[in-house]
Amino acid sequence: MSSETHEAIVCQAVSKKYSGKYAVHRADLHVRAGTIHALVGENGAGKSTLLGMISGRVAHDEGTISVFGDDLRAAGPRDTRDHGLMVVYQELTMIPALTTVQNVFLGQSKSKLGVQSDREMRERYLELCAEFGVRIDPDVPVRQLSISQQQIVEIMRGVQANGRILMLDEPSAALAESEREVLYRILHQLRENGTTIVFVSHNLNEVLALSDHVTVLRDGEIVASGARAEWDKASIVRAMVGKDAAIVRRDARHELGSTAIEISDVQLKGALHDITLTAREGEIVGLWGLVGSGRTTFFRSLFGMIPRSSGRITIGGRRVRWPRSARHAIRAGIAMVPESRRAALVMGMDSAANYWLGRRPPVPFLVFPRREKSAVAEYGEFFGFSAKRMADPVGTLSGGNQQKVLLAKWAGRRPQLLLVDEPTRGIDVGAKVEVLESLTRLASEGTTVIVTSSELEEVLAVCDRLLVFAHGRIVHEFDTATSEYSVEQIVKYGFEESEAAA
Repeated sequence: MSSETHEAIVCQAVSKKYSGKYAVHRADLHVRAGTIHALVGENGAGKSTLLGMISGRVAHDEGTISVFGDDLRAAGPRDTRDHGLMVVYQELTMIPALTTVQNVFLGQSKSKLGVQSDREMRERYLELCAEFGVRIDPDVPVRQLSISQQQIVEIMRGVQANGRILMLDEPSAALAESEREVLYRILHQLRENGTTIVFVSHNLNEVLALSDHVTVLRDGEIVASGARAEWDKASIVRAMVGKDAAIVRRDARHELGSTAIEISDVQLKGALHDITLTAREGEIVGLWGLVGSGRTTFFRSLFGMIPRSSGRITIGGRRVRWPRSARHAIRAGIAMVPESRRAALVMGMDSAANYWLGRRPPVPFLVFPRREKSAVAEYGEFFGFSAKRMADPVGTLSGGNQQKVLLAKWAGRRPQLLLVDEPTRGIDVGAKVEVLESLTRLASEGTTVIVTSSELEEVLAVCDRLLVFAHGRIVHEFDTATSEYSVEQIVKYGFEESEAAA
């Protein structure tokens, strides 16, 4: 058997231009059949564009792409599907109102004599569940499923369509640790069954744990490619950014001011119980906990997004009413950067329009574009966002740049308390460093910041104190400047308290 038959995907000098600029330039990629191949790079490096060209979603301008030896001449989903490619994008393509079974067989219903066979589809669906080792109700609308379950349903759809190559864009970005383990097990199982897997990820631990081969892109070009054994996290980062980039715990600490925020007796039936915390001017307080610990629910309650919650809050020595809406929270001096960028930005509008959305212009009823853009440029630059991209639709920006726009939007309101939920989710290593450093600078100017993330080491890199959540309560507090602690100890607190509550 020739070496070519061992290659599932071959890209030769593949290029793609947008507005005269190369997004991908003369990329040569070889993916061996039956392996897991990772594509990594900073935001804007070209990895998703390359994935899109292989999948047929994006037409390549130059070069050739072949799948199992056959050229992909017509760039389109139908052509790639005929070649056995199945794609799971970061934004899932479920039809929310349809059941799980109906989504798995979407576009490929089984029928007898022209009549759809619901029984046969249900039986095949249950077989797929058994193969994957999962239990997902066949009759439930997919809108009721978790994100991880929806991803599994998408993968089932591809397997049902006899897909030989599975392509995934940031497959675990929205998943909790326990959900990731299920996904990883399924991917390994598919590989054992002969499926070729190509995935894009910013999670380097995931890349090193899953992949057989790693390809690194930088500025639209493939700069390195090699077997998993050739890589560690530091070498991947060096290839991605051209230099060492690391998230390190800060040694220099600015002096904190007086008590700025006092929160007490926070309650939400079945979710939050007697939460009390105080924070000083310029302090960064980190929250960490397992899935279901209540940290995000606590944020949403503070920002008025859960009216059923209750508590007492004092800001700058002034007692304010417990927020019953986001508008009430903003008036009280609280702003929140949510976990989902798509839920907080209008993707078709540019960064300047997003910045001013929902607030009064500098002078009511009058618009001063130059003045408005100047304010956006100032805060955008603070967070490392280039003013040259200000006129670009936000939807065309990388995840890291979208996050910088979102941070600028809320920091521009000059809040006394800034809540930041998952600040680095789905962004590359270089952007992570910039975002975390900008939060430290913002705190040094007097803003009180409370930040939560699934990535414990990133929270520890910036916070002055860490509060561990478990089952809607604060179960332990660490002073990160003076306490002797380890990541293992912190995680242990979260697990032990969760197990005790269970």
